[in-house]
Amino acid sequence: MSIKCDQCDRDATVHEVSMRNGVRIERHLCEQCAVDVGISIQPASPVTEIIKQVMLQDVAAKAAAPRGPVIAACPACKMTFGEFKQGGLLGCAMCYATFEAQLGPLIERAHEGGTAHTGKQPKRALSGVRPTPAPQQADLHARRQQRVRDLRRELEEAVASERYEQAAKLRDELRQLGA
Repeated sequence: MSIKCDQCDRDATVHEVSMRNGVRIERHLCEQCAVDVGISIQPASPVTEIIKQVMLQDVAAKAAAPRGPVIAACPACKMTFGEFKQGGLLGCAMCYATFEAQLGPLIERAHEGGTAHTGKQPKRALSGVRPTPAPQQADLHARRQQRVRDLRRELEEAVASERYEQAAKLRDELRQLGA
């Protein structure tokens, strides 16, 4: 079932959502009606272009009430926030910290309000091995290395005595440890 255009009877291919006076307004239009009401139909933009457009729209509104102190330029690469607004790319890693107050709202909006990483996790996190505090790291590393040596020795013995099922289990355990 396709959605029909709000103005004619053709299939809607443009979905516009806007906020006016705190009210969410949705419109479903065909391409022709969208052009007639002044909505430009453009192909998908790269992420840098989307961030640039969002930033240009929000900068004017947020200029009256900035979230933090405005920094003139990055101390490392001397890029200004205005240059970032024009190009859509930061100059160096230090720019993220320098312009944090201005970038924060943009990133939150681009990630639909998300402020925490929700992507992939390391394999060790999925296998139950949890990071430990620094003082225990050396002991943990030594125990892991000893376990790897023991497993390799047991694997060699299992293969030599033709116990292939046990050898396969030992091999899998070695892989799980990343050895």
